[in-house]
Amino acid sequence: MFYEGTIYRPPSEAKSFILQITVGCRHNACTFCSMYKDKSFRIKTRAEIKEIIDLAQAQDSDAERIFLADGDALAVDTPLLIEILDQLYEKFPRLKRVGIYGGPKDILAKTPQELSELKAHGLQIVYLGVESGNEDILKSICKGVTAQQMVEAGQKAKASGLILSCTVILGLGGKARSHEHALDTAKVISEIDPEYLGALTLMIEPQAPLAKAIEKGTFQLLTPFESLTELRTLLGALNVSHCVFRSNHASNYLPLRATLPQDRDHILQTLDSVINDQATERLRPDYWRGL
Repeated sequence: MFYEGTIYRPPSEAKSFILQITVGCRHNACTFCSMYKDKSFRIKTRAEIKEIIDLAQAQDSDAERIFLADGDALAVDTPLLIEILDQLYEKFPRLKRVGIYGGPKDILAKTPQELSELKAHGLQIVYLGVESGNEDILKSICKGVTAQQMVEAGQKAKASGLILSCTVILGLGGKARSHEHALDTAKVISEIDPEYLGALTLMIEPQAPLAKAIEKGTFQLLTPFESLTELRTLLGALNVSHCVFRSNHASNYLPLRATLPQDRDHILQTLDSVINDQATERLRPDYWRGL
């Protein structure tokens, strides 16, 4: 396979074959993110994509999962996406799942019929970076949508029958907005009611615009236990019907897993125990954490 630049994928797609049908991220303005700052967004040509699929088939024709990269692959026009999906299921007879990153603006740009058609042609799961549910934080990180638009995007994806996996970022409001970040994010996630929820912990690369605010002292990062307190507040306020929660990303201080709401009490007790005891030995060492 050939890739342009560094390739990123959700933790749950670790065993998936990664097909890069777009390069970079069309939005590419989020101040906390440095993943695609070295790339100019473009959608690969039909000929390029066909060549990629043929190469992938030659390498692993038994692939059961495929993830479509880069960060804005849902920006591809629906007819071409359907064509890609049809080719994948033709070329990979054992294929069971195709996943994709879906930015909120890209989901909102698709009609309900388009999303349903993508589902009908084998797109199973969409990963939506909610990041925060707080209006001021979304504006400050240049996410490009309001909290209500984020809710609408998530609900729209779910209504089409697609599985929705949302991610939030602990510490994105810094010390100043930690509590409101947790509560407002819980509110937005509750309104979306996704099947999956992942929590990441803010880690800033030097290339990320937010790094300058940290250097100046205008944005203060949370300590490990402040981050866990924020997570505890978020999970305590969450109201979902059936959601698989994970904080197993490499950035997280404390890997956790639960099915909510049934495991809520257990996971809150675990967090309370670690926070109250200041149990540093139970945290992931910094040298194990990374992007």
